[in-house]
Amino acid sequence: MVDSPERVYVVDDDLSVREALSSLIRSVGLPVETFSSAEDFLAAQRPPGVACLILDIRMPGLNGLELQTRLAQDGLSIPIIFITGHGDIPMAVLAMKKGAVEFLSKPFRDDDLLDAIHAALERARASYKDESEVGEIRRRYDSLTAREREVIAFIVKGALNKQAAAELGVSEMTVKVHRHNIMQKMGVTRLPDLVRMVERLA
Repeated sequence: MVDSPERVYVVDDDLSVREALSSLIRSVGLPVETFSSAEDFLAAQRPPGVACLILDIRMPGLNGLELQTRLAQDGLSIPIIFITGHGDIPMAVLAMKKGAVEFLSKPFRDDDLLDAIHAALERARASYKDESEVGEIRRRYDSLTAREREVIAFIVKGALNKQAAAELGVSEMTVKVHRHNIMQKMGVTRLPDLVRMVERLA
């Protein structure tokens, strides 16, 4: 897995808020990038890696909750910290139900935001690690031949070599050879490890 610098994004239509948050976040050594609207954030080219998003809930155009929904629909898993000067309990509950890390009402303490950022980045690290591992498993799986993929389907179901051979219309020795090649290509020596890897692709 290639290390990637951690990054914090801030989306808020208030310039003074963007500047204050940018200064605070940089003071603890974290790179930060700010946007004045949800649309600008969506249009930006963002490098892959560990990141979190500080998001104002009320903005012209696409609001914070709508951006949260849009990111989820696009399959972009970035932990979100909502901030608002007009927060209410129903909004906070909805944001948290949809996976937000924190919901802070302005004015909030710097330490509360920094704590939320650290929690969000910790969640992002775990997610990035998992996505990277699954990506590597996918790369190995894609290196299998069509026949090897047929054999691996029988392996993960717990079928014996002779059962797989009968279903595929090949010899048991052929299945054994395929099985050996599969284990090598997938980088495992134990059957349970192979099964767990394939399950993660589901």
